[in-house]
Amino acid sequence: MTDRARQADRPKIFAYYFPDYHADARNAAWFGEGWDEWHLVRAAVPRFPEHLQPKVPLLGHQDEADPAVAQSSIELADRFGIDGFIFDYYWYDDGPYLQRALDEGFLGAPNPERVEFSLMWANHDLLDIFPRRDLTTMPRTLKRGAIGRAAFERMARHVVDRYFWRPHYTRVHGRPRFSIYEVGALIRGLGGVREAADALNWFDGLARESGHPGVHFDAVVWGFAVLPAEIPIAAPEKLIRELGFRSASSYVWIHHADSAQHPFPFADTWREVAAAAFLEYDGYRKRLGVPFHPNATAGWDASARVAAEAEFSRDDLPYTPVWQATPADFEHGLRLAKSFISASGYDYRELTINAWNEWTEGSYLLPDEVDGFARLEAVLRVFGPRANRGSS
Repeated sequence: MTDRARQADRPKIFAYYFPDYHADARNAAWFGEGWDEWHLVRAAVPRFPEHLQPKVPLLGHQDEADPAVAQSSIELADRFGIDGFIFDYYWYDDGPYLQRALDEGFLGAPNPERVEFSLMWANHDLLDIFPRRDLTTMPRTLKRGAIGRAAFERMARHVVDRYFWRPHYTRVHGRPRFSIYEVGALIRGLGGVREAADALNWFDGLARESGHPGVHFDAVVWGFAVLPAEIPIAAPEKLIRELGFRSASSYVWIHHADSAQHPFPFADTWREVAAAAFLEYDGYRKRLGVPFHPNATAGWDASARVAAEAEFSRDDLPYTPVWQATPADFEHGLRLAKSFISASGYDYRELTINAWNEWTEGSYLLPDEVDGFARLEAVLRVFGPRANRGSS
């Protein structure tokens, strides 16, 4: 295969970016001045022999709202074959949260246009697991992910006005890409399927009024377990069609695996998790009626979100098994994804990776003191360099 043919066959590769490693006004009110998730990373303790905690970033505990830090991440992404970032984007009934990593860091860097970026509206309930201290009480709900029409419209206007016009914002067939994490929360907040469809259609029209050919809405799917009871889970393809999504994708493999079926606290079964995820992915590809784009997940260890003094027992997040996936395990997943994408036959192909920097969930591409740059090197080895490296 020629270099040109390889580039034509190469999917776009996007790493999810979790922006909670900078000072934020809401976090200051909830947890204290200057708090960020580096506090959890530093405080993490081993939960079993040879448990690799705390995670130690090779580049240090950096302030991601600093443009110089963002510049370094952009250069690494470009160098190792990552086409861009999908920022976890938070917007609640009273406005934005965790915006500084994107607005001040990434967009304030001297080189943001070297890679693409887009947004995934992380419209889930925000629960206080920063850290969680026991299993006897439910964590408090800090913010509800389901928002009404007025707040939705404020978010859409902000997104169109601030981000969509940028030349390196990711577009699919010319349409700015915007994904939604919880389809169920979208529907609950807006009052039903018909109302949600109308709101998304309004968002699409707003983008058209601003000179775009519409919005490429992407649905993050994970068993549709988040849908309200009145939504027919038996027909997710009908829901995708009614809401006007143009593609579907996945955020993380553990959404597609039953953690109760794996050993606890340490599960040496990461390739089994990969197999379960790709089995579901194959079903989505056949059923949903829109292109489905897979995910590759670097690992999973959410134990940093359990207080150091608290018991680590099996339960819901963050009390899930620890998968200390090796770089070889991750590369195995990348190759599964590459085969899946090649067999899909879509004219636009995409792979998401969890994640660039999910340090408190043990899923990151950034180098650490144990494996160095090995996960980034795996991406480059499997997929090769970016097309038109250094420009969007």
